[in-house]
Amino acid sequence: MASILVVDDSVSLRSMLKEILSQEGHNVLDASDGENALDIAQDAKFDLVLTDVNMPIIDGIELCRELRQMEDFRFTPILIITTEATDDMKRSGKQAGATGWLVKPFDPDKLLSTVNLLCGKPK
Repeated sequence: MASILVVDDSVSLRSMLKEILSQEGHNVLDASDGENALDIAQDAKFDLVLTDVNMPIIDGIELCRELRQMEDFRFTPILIITTEATDDMKRSGKQAGATGWLVKPFDPDKLLSTVNLLCGKPK
């Protein structure tokens, strides 16, 4: 299955995402903010990055920009999972390099189908 990095400052959401994705057979690492995620990304490759937008230190939009500058993440799918749903925010995400946008609260089945699609593993 896929190797996935989950980035969110909410411990409960990271835990829930990790559980949902692990039960599906994915290998999941998590980070508490964009800075922590960039540190992890220096030493590991992932098939997918899931990130929130609103986080301390480095937010999800800036994380997308920074990851896209790294050779190993130039083409890695990045899915933003957030409560932000405005067209301007989605446009900012797309310009930063986000592959997709999923609004919280989300349906776990929709999350899994999106993850599998982005990882090239249709369910």
